[in-house]
Amino acid sequence: MTLTETSSDVRRPSRLLRNMAAKIAAIPMILTAMVVFTGGSIWTVVYSFTGSKLLPRENFVGLAQYERLWSSSKWMIAIENLIIYGICSLVFSLVIGFVLAALLDQKIRFENTFRTILLYPFALSFIVTGLVWQWILNPDFGIQSVIRSIGWESFSFDPLNNQEIVIFGILIAGLWQGTGLIMCLMLAGLRGIDEDIWKASRVDGIPAWKTYIFIVIPMMRPVFVTTLVIIASGIVRLYDLVVAQTSGGPGIASEVPAKYVYDAMFLSQNLGQGFAGSTMMFLAVLIVLIPWAFMEFGGRKRG
Repeated sequence: MTLTETSSDVRRPSRLLRNMAAKIAAIPMILTAMVVFTGGSIWTVVYSFTGSKLLPRENFVGLAQYERLWSSSKWMIAIENLIIYGICSLVFSLVIGFVLAALLDQKIRFENTFRTILLYPFALSFIVTGLVWQWILNPDFGIQSVIRSIGWESFSFDPLNNQEIVIFGILIAGLWQGTGLIMCLMLAGLRGIDEDIWKASRVDGIPAWKTYIFIVIPMMRPVFVTTLVIIASGIVRLYDLVVAQTSGGPGIASEVPAKYVYDAMFLSQNLGQGFAGSTMMFLAVLIVLIPWAFMEFGGRKRG
Protein backbone atom coordinates (compact mmCIF):
# COMPACT_ATOMS: atom_id res chain seq x y z
CA MET A 1 0.00 0.00 0.00
CA THR A 2 1.39 3.36 -1.01
CA LEU A 3 1.61 6.41 1.18
CA THR A 4 -1.06 8.15 -0.93
CA GLU A 5 -3.54 5.29 -0.47
CA THR A 6 -2.86 5.23 3.25
CA SER A 7 -3.46 8.97 3.62
CA SER A 8 -6.69 8.76 1.58
CA ASP A 9 -7.94 5.93 3.81
CA VAL A 10 -7.20 8.05 6.85
CA ARG A 11 -9.07 11.04 5.42
CA ARG A 12 -12.16 9.08 4.30
CA PRO A 13 -13.63 8.40 7.78
CA SER A 14 -13.06 12.00 8.79
CA ARG A 15 -15.13 13.16 5.81
CA LEU A 16 -17.93 10.77 6.72
CA LEU A 17 -17.94 11.97 10.30
CA ARG A 18 -17.75 15.64 9.37
CA ASN A 19 -20.80 17.61 10.58
CA MET A 20 -22.23 14.41 12.02
CA ALA A 21 -24.41 16.32 14.51
CA ALA A 22 -26.06 18.26 11.70
CA LYS A 23 -26.62 15.07 9.69
CA ILE A 24 -28.23 13.32 12.66
CA ALA A 25 -30.43 16.36 13.34
CA ALA A 26 -31.61 16.30 9.72
CA ILE A 27 -32.75 12.65 9.85
CA PRO A 28 -36.26 13.39 11.28
CA MET A 29 -36.85 16.07 8.63
CA ILE A 30 -35.69 13.74 5.84
CA LEU A 31 -37.88 10.88 7.10
CA THR A 32 -40.87 13.21 7.47
CA ALA A 33 -40.40 14.53 3.94
CA MET A 34 -40.10 11.00 2.56
CA VAL A 35 -43.17 9.71 4.38
CA VAL A 36 -45.41 12.77 3.95
CA PHE A 37 -44.41 13.93 0.47
CA THR A 38 -43.44 10.67 -1.24
CA GLY A 39 -46.02 8.56 0.54
CA GLY A 40 -48.78 11.14 0.06
CA SER A 41 -47.93 11.53 -3.63
CA ILE A 42 -48.03 7.77 -4.26
CA TRP A 43 -51.29 7.46 -2.30
CA THR A 44 -52.86 10.26 -4.38
CA VAL A 45 -51.78 8.72 -7.69
CA VAL A 46 -53.05 5.25 -6.71
CA TYR A 47 -56.47 6.48 -5.57
CA SER A 48 -56.86 8.63 -8.68
CA PHE A 49 -57.63 5.34 -10.46
CA THR A 50 -60.53 4.61 -8.11
CA GLY A 51 -64.14 5.72 -7.96
CA SER A 52 -63.76 7.16 -4.45
CA LYS A 53 -66.48 9.60 -3.45
CA LEU A 54 -66.79 10.89 0.12
CA LEU A 55 -64.20 8.44 1.47
CA PRO A 56 -61.27 6.65 -0.22
CA ARG A 57 -62.29 3.24 -1.57
CA GLU A 58 -60.31 0.65 -3.49
CA ASN A 59 -62.82 0.23 -6.32
CA PHE A 60 -60.49 0.72 -9.26
CA VAL A 61 -62.05 2.15 -12.41
CA GLY A 62 -58.95 2.49 -14.57
CA LEU A 63 -58.62 5.77 -16.47
CA ALA A 64 -62.29 6.73 -16.01
CA GLN A 65 -61.47 9.65 -13.71
CA TYR A 66 -58.93 11.04 -16.18
CA GLU A 67 -61.34 10.67 -19.10
CA ARG A 68 -63.96 12.56 -17.11
CA LEU A 69 -61.36 15.15 -16.10
CA TRP A 70 -60.24 15.96 -19.63
CA SER A 71 -63.79 15.96 -20.96
CA SER A 72 -64.85 18.57 -18.37
CA SER A 73 -65.24 22.10 -19.75
CA LYS A 74 -64.45 23.47 -16.29
CA TRP A 75 -61.08 21.69 -16.25
CA MET A 76 -60.24 22.83 -19.78
CA ILE A 77 -61.00 26.44 -18.85
CA ALA A 78 -58.83 26.02 -15.75
CA ILE A 79 -55.92 24.74 -17.87
CA GLU A 80 -56.35 27.55 -20.39
CA ASN A 81 -56.35 30.15 -17.61
CA LEU A 82 -53.27 28.60 -16.04
CA ILE A 83 -51.39 28.69 -19.35
CA ILE A 84 -52.31 32.34 -19.96
CA TYR A 85 -51.51 33.34 -16.39
CA GLY A 86 -48.32 31.28 -16.39
CA ILE A 87 -46.84 32.68 -19.59
CA CYS A 88 -47.70 36.28 -18.73
CA SER A 89 -46.54 35.92 -15.13
CA LEU A 90 -43.26 34.32 -16.19
CA VAL A 91 -42.45 36.98 -18.78
CA PHE A 92 -43.58 40.06 -16.87
CA SER A 93 -42.13 38.92 -13.52
CA LEU A 94 -38.69 38.36 -15.05
CA VAL A 95 -38.70 41.55 -17.12
CA ILE A 96 -40.09 43.86 -14.43
CA GLY A 97 -38.02 42.24 -11.67
CA PHE A 98 -34.80 42.52 -13.67
CA VAL A 99 -35.45 46.13 -14.72
CA LEU A 100 -36.18 47.16 -11.13
CA ALA A 101 -33.07 45.35 -9.93
CA ALA A 102 -30.94 47.04 -12.61
CA LEU A 103 -32.27 50.45 -11.55
CA LEU A 104 -31.59 49.78 -7.87
CA ASP A 105 -28.11 48.51 -8.73
CA GLN A 106 -27.13 52.04 -9.84
CA LYS A 107 -26.40 52.95 -6.20
CA ILE A 108 -29.30 55.37 -6.07
CA ARG A 109 -30.22 57.37 -2.97
CA PHE A 110 -32.71 55.82 -0.54
CA GLU A 111 -32.12 52.40 -2.10
CA ASN A 112 -33.04 50.60 1.12
CA THR A 113 -36.35 52.49 1.28
CA PHE A 114 -37.27 51.68 -2.32
CA ARG A 115 -36.25 48.04 -1.87
CA THR A 116 -38.44 47.75 1.22
CA ILE A 117 -41.43 49.35 -0.52
CA LEU A 118 -41.10 47.07 -3.54
CA LEU A 119 -40.70 43.94 -1.40
CA TYR A 120 -43.46 44.80 1.08
CA PRO A 121 -46.36 43.29 -0.97
CA PHE A 122 -44.66 39.89 -0.78
CA ALA A 123 -45.10 39.96 3.00
CA LEU A 124 -48.89 39.99 2.55
CA SER A 125 -50.90 36.81 2.17
CA PHE A 126 -52.50 36.05 -1.18
CA ILE A 127 -55.95 36.41 0.41
CA VAL A 128 -55.16 39.94 1.57
CA THR A 129 -53.66 40.80 -1.81
CA GLY A 130 -56.72 39.42 -3.59
CA LEU A 131 -59.13 41.41 -1.43
CA VAL A 132 -57.11 44.60 -1.86
CA TRP A 133 -57.09 44.28 -5.64
CA GLN A 134 -60.74 43.27 -5.69
CA TRP A 135 -61.41 46.67 -4.14
CA ILE A 136 -58.99 48.51 -6.45
CA LEU A 137 -60.53 46.95 -9.58
CA ASN A 138 -64.11 47.45 -8.40
CA PRO A 139 -65.82 49.74 -10.94
CA ASP A 140 -67.92 51.49 -8.28
CA PHE A 141 -65.08 52.85 -6.13
CA GLY A 142 -61.83 51.63 -7.70
CA ILE A 143 -59.68 52.75 -10.63
CA GLN A 144 -62.64 53.23 -12.97
CA SER A 145 -64.52 55.41 -10.47
CA VAL A 146 -61.45 57.56 -9.71
CA ILE A 147 -60.67 58.25 -13.38
CA ARG A 148 -64.30 59.01 -14.20
CA SER A 149 -64.44 61.44 -11.26
CA ILE A 150 -61.65 63.53 -12.80
CA GLY A 151 -63.54 64.01 -16.05
CA TRP A 152 -63.02 60.94 -18.27
CA GLU A 153 -66.64 59.79 -18.17
CA SER A 154 -66.30 57.15 -20.89
CA PHE A 155 -63.40 55.33 -19.24
CA SER A 156 -64.14 51.65 -18.55
CA PHE A 157 -61.93 49.26 -16.59
CA ASP A 158 -63.74 46.32 -14.98
CA PRO A 159 -61.65 43.18 -15.63
CA LEU A 160 -63.04 41.08 -12.77
CA ASN A 161 -66.56 41.16 -14.22
CA ASN A 162 -65.48 40.53 -17.81
CA GLN A 163 -65.17 36.87 -18.77
CA GLU A 164 -62.74 37.65 -21.58
CA ILE A 165 -60.10 39.42 -19.46
CA VAL A 166 -60.81 38.32 -15.88
CA ILE A 167 -57.60 36.27 -15.72
CA PHE A 168 -55.61 39.44 -16.44
CA GLY A 169 -57.21 41.13 -13.44
CA ILE A 170 -55.88 38.25 -11.33
CA LEU A 171 -52.52 38.55 -13.08
CA ILE A 172 -52.19 42.21 -12.03
CA ALA A 173 -52.57 41.24 -8.37
CA GLY A 174 -50.10 38.38 -8.74
CA LEU A 175 -47.47 40.60 -10.34
CA TRP A 176 -47.94 43.28 -7.70
CA GLN A 177 -47.24 40.78 -4.94
CA GLY A 178 -44.52 38.62 -6.46
CA THR A 179 -42.39 41.01 -8.51
CA GLY A 180 -40.63 42.38 -5.41
CA LEU A 181 -39.18 38.95 -4.58
CA ILE A 182 -37.94 38.50 -8.14
CA MET A 183 -36.38 41.95 -7.95
CA CYS A 184 -34.46 41.00 -4.80
CA LEU A 185 -33.20 37.75 -6.35
CA MET A 186 -32.05 39.59 -9.47
CA LEU A 187 -30.44 42.34 -7.39
CA ALA A 188 -28.48 39.74 -5.44
CA GLY A 189 -27.27 38.28 -8.74
CA LEU A 190 -26.27 41.69 -10.08
CA ARG A 191 -24.36 42.48 -6.90
CA GLY A 192 -22.36 39.31 -7.49
CA ILE A 193 -21.05 40.57 -10.85
CA ASP A 194 -17.42 41.69 -10.66
CA GLU A 195 -17.09 45.46 -10.85
CA ASP A 196 -14.12 45.04 -13.23
CA ILE A 197 -16.51 43.79 -15.92
CA TRP A 198 -18.38 47.08 -15.85
CA LYS A 199 -15.14 49.06 -15.90
CA ALA A 200 -13.87 47.08 -18.89
CA SER A 201 -17.14 47.56 -20.80
CA ARG A 202 -16.96 51.34 -20.21
CA VAL A 203 -13.36 51.48 -21.38
CA ASP A 204 -14.28 49.56 -24.54
CA GLY A 205 -17.24 51.86 -25.13
CA ILE A 206 -19.82 49.05 -24.96
CA PRO A 207 -23.36 50.39 -24.32
CA ALA A 208 -24.90 49.42 -20.99
CA TRP A 209 -27.78 47.51 -22.60
CA LYS A 210 -25.34 45.34 -24.58
CA THR A 211 -23.38 44.65 -21.42
CA TYR A 212 -26.53 43.46 -19.68
CA ILE A 213 -27.73 41.29 -22.57
CA PHE A 214 -24.47 39.69 -23.73
CA ILE A 215 -22.38 39.61 -20.55
CA VAL A 216 -24.35 40.11 -17.32
CA ILE A 217 -27.45 38.01 -18.06
CA PRO A 218 -25.45 34.92 -19.21
CA MET A 219 -23.37 35.18 -16.03
CA MET A 220 -26.58 35.23 -13.97
CA ARG A 221 -27.83 31.89 -15.37
CA PRO A 222 -28.08 30.17 -11.93
CA VAL A 223 -30.13 33.08 -10.60
CA PHE A 224 -32.49 32.91 -13.58
CA VAL A 225 -32.91 29.14 -13.25
CA THR A 226 -33.77 29.40 -9.54
CA THR A 227 -36.13 32.29 -10.23
CA LEU A 228 -37.90 30.34 -12.97
CA VAL A 229 -38.49 27.42 -10.60
CA ILE A 230 -39.90 29.74 -7.91
CA ILE A 231 -42.23 31.46 -10.38
CA ALA A 232 -43.35 28.18 -11.96
CA SER A 233 -44.15 26.57 -8.60
CA GLY A 234 -46.25 29.60 -7.66
CA ILE A 235 -48.10 29.42 -10.99
CA VAL A 236 -49.08 25.77 -10.51
CA ARG A 237 -50.28 26.49 -6.95
CA LEU A 238 -52.42 29.48 -7.97
CA TYR A 239 -55.56 29.34 -5.80
CA ASP A 240 -55.79 32.02 -3.12
CA LEU A 241 -55.86 35.00 -5.47
CA VAL A 242 -58.68 33.48 -7.54
CA VAL A 243 -60.79 32.66 -4.48
CA ALA A 244 -60.25 36.10 -2.93
CA GLN A 245 -60.91 38.09 -6.11
CA THR A 246 -63.50 36.18 -8.12
CA SER A 247 -64.25 32.77 -6.52
CA GLY A 248 -63.82 31.36 -10.02
CA GLY A 249 -66.31 33.77 -11.63
CA PRO A 250 -67.90 35.31 -13.48
CA GLY A 251 -69.42 31.89 -14.06
CA ILE A 252 -66.39 29.59 -14.38
CA ALA A 253 -64.30 32.07 -16.41
CA SER A 254 -61.45 32.32 -13.86
CA GLU A 255 -61.23 28.69 -12.77
CA VAL A 256 -57.74 27.27 -12.16
CA PRO A 257 -56.63 23.65 -11.56
CA ALA A 258 -56.04 24.03 -7.82
CA LYS A 259 -59.57 25.37 -7.32
CA TYR A 260 -61.00 22.61 -9.50
CA VAL A 261 -59.32 20.01 -7.27
CA TYR A 262 -60.59 21.68 -4.09
CA ASP A 263 -64.15 21.91 -5.43
CA ALA A 264 -64.11 18.28 -6.58
CA MET A 265 -62.85 16.96 -3.24
CA PHE A 266 -64.68 19.11 -0.72
CA LEU A 267 -67.74 20.52 -2.50
CA SER A 268 -68.66 17.75 -4.93
CA GLN A 269 -67.27 15.10 -2.53
CA ASN A 270 -65.61 13.25 -5.40
CA LEU A 271 -62.18 12.28 -4.10
CA GLY A 272 -61.28 10.23 -7.16
CA GLN A 273 -61.81 13.20 -9.47
CA GLY A 274 -59.86 15.49 -7.12
CA PHE A 275 -57.00 12.99 -6.96
CA ALA A 276 -56.91 12.82 -10.76
CA GLY A 277 -56.63 16.61 -10.97
CA SER A 278 -53.95 16.57 -8.24
CA THR A 279 -51.97 13.98 -10.16
CA MET A 280 -51.99 16.14 -13.28
CA MET A 281 -50.76 19.10 -11.21
CA PHE A 282 -48.05 16.86 -9.74
CA LEU A 283 -46.92 15.96 -13.26
CA ALA A 284 -46.74 19.66 -14.09
CA VAL A 285 -44.47 20.22 -11.07
CA LEU A 286 -42.22 17.33 -12.15
CA ILE A 287 -41.95 18.82 -15.63
CA VAL A 288 -40.54 21.95 -13.97
CA LEU A 289 -38.33 20.29 -11.34
CA ILE A 290 -36.67 17.56 -13.42
CA PRO A 291 -35.05 19.94 -15.96
CA TRP A 292 -34.03 22.25 -13.10
CA ALA A 293 -32.42 19.38 -11.17
CA PHE A 294 -30.64 18.20 -14.32
CA MET A 295 -29.28 21.67 -15.09
CA GLU A 296 -28.24 22.34 -11.50
CA PHE A 297 -26.81 19.01 -10.34
CA GLY A 298 -26.07 17.29 -13.64
CA GLY A 299 -24.15 20.26 -14.97
CA ARG A 300 -22.30 20.64 -11.66
CA LYS A 301 -21.34 16.95 -11.70
CA ARG A 302 -20.02 17.17 -15.28
CA GLY A 303 -18.05 20.27 -14.30
